[in-house]
Amino acid sequence: MLEKLNNDTFKAKVFNYTDSKEWKFEGDKPCIIDFYADWCGPCKAVAPVLEELATEYDGKIDIYKVDTEVERELAGAFGIQSIPSILFIPKDGQPQMAQGALPKDTFEKAFKDVLKVEK
Repeated sequence: MLEKLNNDTFKAKVFNYTDSKEWKFEGDKPCIIDFYADWCGPCKAVAPVLEELATEYDGKIDIYKVDTEVERELAGAFGIQSIPSILFIPKDGQPQMAQGALPKDTFEKAFKDVLKVEK
């Protein structure tokens, strides 16, 4: 399932960056966050891939979207300079950022290597 996050839901479900400087993931399963904007062509190309992956990995990975035009503070907190930027967040360990419109097989490889999740 894809879910759009705002600043408050991000803090509750992913990481409360205002209370903690040290990374502490709040979720109960690995997730990815797509930092995007509605006007961004590559973001639009990634959207159907994420929809597909959300269905295929339902219950194993949460897929979130953050609109960088609306959530400027949140995008700033993560130093988002280019979009789409995809943040891969494992259940344990440090998140990893990737930039650009990634193909589906690259997402699946990152799910396996970074998030330790397979279909």
